[in-house]
Amino acid sequence: MPSSTRVLRIDAQTPDPALIAQAATVIRSGGLVAFPTETVYGLGANAWDAAAVDGIFRAKGRPASDPLIVHIAEMAQLSQVARDVPASACLLCRRFFPGALTLVLRKSARIPDNLCAGLDTVALRMPNHAVARALIQAAGRPIAAPSANTFSRPSPTSAEHVLDDLADNVDLLLDGGPTVIGVESTIVSLVEEPPRLLRPGGISLEALSALLPDLQYSPHFADDRADSLPAPGTLLKHYSPRARLLLFRGDDAAVYAAMRAEIAKHSRVGLLLLQRDAEQFHDLNMPIESLGRNSNQAAERLFAGLRALDKAGVAVILARAPEQGGLGLALHDRLLRAAVGEVIDARAML
Repeated sequence: MPSSTRVLRIDAQTPDPALIAQAATVIRSGGLVAFPTETVYGLGANAWDAAAVDGIFRAKGRPASDPLIVHIAEMAQLSQVARDVPASACLLCRRFFPGALTLVLRKSARIPDNLCAGLDTVALRMPNHAVARALIQAAGRPIAAPSANTFSRPSPTSAEHVLDDLADNVDLLLDGGPTVIGVESTIVSLVEEPPRLLRPGGISLEALSALLPDLQYSPHFADDRADSLPAPGTLLKHYSPRARLLLFRGDDAAVYAAMRAEIAKHSRVGLLLLQRDAEQFHDLNMPIESLGRNSNQAAERLFAGLRALDKAGVAVILARAPEQGGLGLALHDRLLRAAVGEVIDARAML
């Protein structure tokens, strides 16, 4: 059955102003527009319009306790979204804006309470994508935009993923092709001392710590029964495929042996692995999604791989916990939550 969502193909590098103008009209009229960023596709609405923001929560099936991220196109918009901006925020903005960094700051009075789950803080970022920036500028206002997917599902890195989840729930979709980074932005809270990394993402902990030596990171997952979450994307169960995901850690021999033992227990198993690991299982007749040769490729392919294995009809997905340096920290976070917090020590299974 055809979708009622209008889809406009748009050049990711030099977006057509006429197409951007159509999308901006939808935003200003209180509608929903899905659009590409460098991280994942976002589901956008006028950040100043509480009714439009409610539309995001309804379309995604997102709990009202989970705040949204506000996107700006230029630093002049910062004061429209946040107040009492600390010097540390200016330091990070100069280095990482535009880019895959979200800052949690005190919110301005103009931001509606439902966008922030009733908190006095707001998460904001400036995307580094020509389509996203052009849309925000043409709309003439900040745009609230979580990932354009059904709540708790793997994030969308293509227009096809958006339609798979939200067809008929979005007024307009700007199809700018696949995203580049593939995992969401890093979230840093600057409303407390010392500052805290709340979610690893497209900007590494190492790069941030070079500017904020006192930056704290202790992996923590929010309780889904909380009235308000501290930031977007902090729940334990998140980025989850329909299949059960089993996440293994250990040396090569132990992981490969443990995975083969697990494969023998199930009839519908898929693998999500780096190329070097996937090559160890090519003798088996089963769906295998390669994450490429390094962390950058893995981030780009992660959510698409999870969705592909779901479409293949597997009941169980086996994955390996990545090293937690650089972009690997964000990959580990996403896989851990897709596995609902459980990591299997392969050595204990031998």
